[in-house]
Amino acid sequence: MRTAKFVTSVLLLSVVTASSLTMAPGSASASDEAAGNTYYLAPNGNDGAAGTQNAPWASIARAQSVAKAGDTVYLRGGTYAYTRANSACSGQSARVDAITLNKSGSSGDPIRYWAQPGEKPVFDFSRMTDNCRIKGFNVTGSWIHLKGLEVKGVPQNNNRNAESWGIWISGSNNIFEQVDTHHHMGTGLFINGGGGNLVLNSDSHDNYDLRSNDGPGENADGFGAHYTPAGRAANVFRGCRAWWNADDGFDLISTYSPVIIENSWAWRNGYVPGTTTASGNGAGFKSGGYGGDYEANAPKHTVRFSVAFLNKAAGFYANHHPVANDFFNNTGYGNNPNFNMRGVDSSGAAVGRGNLRNNIAYTGTPTSYMNGTNAAYNSWNLGVPLSNSQFRSVSTSGWDAPRQTDGSLPVLPHLRLAANSALIDKGTDVGLPFSGSAPDLGAFENDGR
Repeated sequence: MRTAKFVTSVLLLSVVTASSLTMAPGSASASDEAAGNTYYLAPNGNDGAAGTQNAPWASIARAQSVAKAGDTVYLRGGTYAYTRANSACSGQSARVDAITLNKSGSSGDPIRYWAQPGEKPVFDFSRMTDNCRIKGFNVTGSWIHLKGLEVKGVPQNNNRNAESWGIWISGSNNIFEQVDTHHHMGTGLFINGGGGNLVLNSDSHDNYDLRSNDGPGENADGFGAHYTPAGRAANVFRGCRAWWNADDGFDLISTYSPVIIENSWAWRNGYVPGTTTASGNGAGFKSGGYGGDYEANAPKHTVRFSVAFLNKAAGFYANHHPVANDFFNNTGYGNNPNFNMRGVDSSGAAVGRGNLRNNIAYTGTPTSYMNGTNAAYNSWNLGVPLSNSQFRSVSTSGWDAPRQTDGSLPVLPHLRLAANSALIDKGTDVGLPFSGSAPDLGAFENDGR
């Protein structure tokens, strides 16, 4: 047991840009309200009103027509229900939006759409009848900050398409904070083309695309980041949870700019939500790939300080990625396998791809496709016997507990190292914060919590 704690790496600093690799877990960029005008929305509001607290508007469209960079729009609690999109379907495979956010803020002065403190605005799209592909929120603008919203129920109203989406993002430098997106017939939050976005302290769960044209459950991820061109700033997922999504928890297939996932959890993906009936692919963190093809300009992705457990397939999956991604200080528990590093080389052959340090693989199948990876200081490299006694708890219940008041993840004993664990101080310095003489193995540095 340690008798003293000291920091041996430079602490992570909070910075403004969403693309930074060095923001502290649970911190938000641009989270303090800047000087600007303040407006209000409420479910019983009126778009002909003044937009004040006593005379709120009813729709985000009305607020967006007025709001400028630096302004804040507070959304009062209650249900904002939608029955149709803001444009007509041109065909059964067209895409339409319930809400379009296409007006941008600016650097340091985003347009903020925030929940009124202490209240929960719920955007319910379950009664939409549009007979084509539906986006609940379509965020094409940049420098926008959504905070504290619940988004649910975007449907598929025919079986000719792959999926609909809760939130679709093609803009850049946006923040999505404390968003709860769930029960969509498709992916909960989907980045397609935008760069420098930060998804912070958000949950995506119970998404199931039962009417997809390629089979039920094949396209409903928790979080997705795809198709961003090369050269754009990294998209970042921090403090996020994805569970009981029919396909994958986090999916980074077919993107050409880097993605960073940190301090995030993924469990029970690949099943019909709420059951153990197998559905889609079922990876916890699917970090890249191009459908099995080799791409010479593929970016490096990073997954660190994250936990995957009881997913149908791999907890952490390279997914045929052409280059070695970084997997640092993660914990895989009960996945099949916990770490699957199947990459692809320029000839199209399957090879191991990945830089792995300070990870734990316990129960389930530990690893696969490790030949060719750069793996050291992981639980399977060190010969340390693993048992339940190495952890304070190995419970798989309660991971969806309420978040802390600042939106950060709940502090649970689950899969945290016991005070006398042989996994303490057994890692190697990879430039991230740690306490003691060396980093601990796994997602949670043993800080006494």
